[in-house]
Amino acid sequence: MRTDIDPRGLIGRKAFDRHGEKIGTVDEVYLDDATGVPEWAAVRTGLFTRDAFVPLEPSELVGDALRVPFDRALIRRAPDLGVGRHLSPEQELLLYHHYGLDLPPEEEPPPDSDFGTLATDPES
Repeated sequence: MRTDIDPRGLIGRKAFDRHGEKIGTVDEVYLDDATGVPEWAAVRTGLFTRDAFVPLEPSELVGDALRVPFDRALIRRAPDLGVGRHLSPEQELLLYHHYGLDLPPEEEPPPDSDFGTLATDPES
């Protein structure tokens, strides 16, 4: 999916599975902590049902809808993690395993250019 889309623009869009069957409506979008890129969407699957998390990376926008490349049954069986709060790394791991997705590469911290130097007072 394009990463330059405003995540607020996804909220309220209809979501469909790989066969074009309606899953529900996007309720919330979760951003990656390190990059700020939209990573997961919580999709309301029915009037009295819970939200299911779907991955945004293999998904795509088709017209005004979000097309998720998984079967509706798999999406509805996604772990129930609750919505409206931060996803922990452990919860994200559960979701990656549920969808059979490769884990994103771990980001290397930038090299510490001051390593080994002594901080000194610039006036001394």
